[in-house]
Amino acid sequence: MPDLSLVRSEIERMRLQVGRQRREILQLQRAGIVTASAEGLLQRMLDMVDRLCEQREHLKAEQARAQPRRRRSARHA
Repeated sequence: MPDLSLVRSEIERMRLQVGRQRREILQLQRAGIVTASAEGLLQRMLDMVDRLCEQREHLKAEQARAQPRRRRSARHA
């Protein structure tokens, strides 16, 4: 299973690509070019980001379970 930092960096990379794809779609629309295939690609990219976010949350939960719990001391007023 991938490392948490690897998944986080992949999410960031994909988000940058999503932004580029959105800008490209806008340019194509301004030029009057059909953007259906570009929008399909954008949706697949967004789906990938969603899957990576789910994987990140799963890894975070695994790490939290693996760490020993710290005992809290009672606060005295």
